[in-house]
Amino acid sequence: MIKHRSIALSIVCGLAALTLGSLAYSEIRAKVFINEVPSPVYFNDGDSFRVLSGKLNGTKARLSGYNTLESFGPVHRWGEWHAKELYFNAKIATQNAAKGVWSCDFGGERDGYGRGLFWCKDLAADQVRKGLAHAMTVDGASADPYLLEAQAEAIREKRGMWAKGIPDYVMTSLHSKSERPGKDYVYNRLVSTKDGHSEKWLHTEVYDECQWVCANRVTIDPEVSKAGVAALRVAEELKRWEYANGYSDAQLAHAIDIWLRIQSVTTRVEKEHVKDFGAALKRLADEGVIKAATTEVDSCALFVEFKRRYGNGRAKCLK
Repeated sequence: MIKHRSIALSIVCGLAALTLGSLAYSEIRAKVFINEVPSPVYFNDGDSFRVLSGKLNGTKARLSGYNTLESFGPVHRWGEWHAKELYFNAKIATQNAAKGVWSCDFGGERDGYGRGLFWCKDLAADQVRKGLAHAMTVDGASADPYLLEAQAEAIREKRGMWAKGIPDYVMTSLHSKSERPGKDYVYNRLVSTKDGHSEKWLHTEVYDECQWVCANRVTIDPEVSKAGVAALRVAEELKRWEYANGYSDAQLAHAIDIWLRIQSVTTRVEKEHVKDFGAALKRLADEGVIKAATTEVDSCALFVEFKRRYGNGRAKCLK
């Protein structure tokens, strides 16, 4: 019996390897209509491509509104998922994008990496509805309602990445202070599964290669949250901004929730208020005015520097 199980396991592993290999080879040409002009593209993963001809030839595109999981290795983990299963989900997302014909709009806007920001509504919705992607913005704004509706359906039906657990926030990128030694801090990005907005986990930690880094899920007693909101409204650090007139109770409660998760100020606080907000939240946490009732692991990501993600020099944990 043991021998037969070993043979069966070998066959399954072999088929998985062949499937991943075929997926890699399928990541070549596909066709999209860019501003109504048919264009061949190469899908790098499920949310980005490179244009292969025409006026935009060579343009690297980041598809806005949604995010697929990292496809360079098994680097995501939450719920009951094994990292290799979520890695497979990312590979399927690439295949799903490459096999379709999609319409995309491009107005010339670029992201922080110089990539063109393309809006491919039908592709985005298809990826999200199948549980192969999640709705996302890069700031405190909520994601497109059309995509949030598709995501709610996928979550409700436990499709794709939601089949074995639903974190409050998906960690989509991970940075170590060692990558940017000249900066005061670096950040990890977390994306809400409820409304798609992003939070930046600011930190000065140096991560080891192949280290798992996890964000926490917290619960807060309603009375503690209420007391925290009241304390923020009269906090000395915030008086000069007259915050009581600028933020609702729900916004202040959200700021408390995010601080207790990642010790950072929510992206939904105005930029000029962040420093004072951080000082007030830290003091209230130190004094015990705000505190979590329960804390548990929410979602995790595996740290590997960019230069160690690809090719023969890949980190051992990615092989």
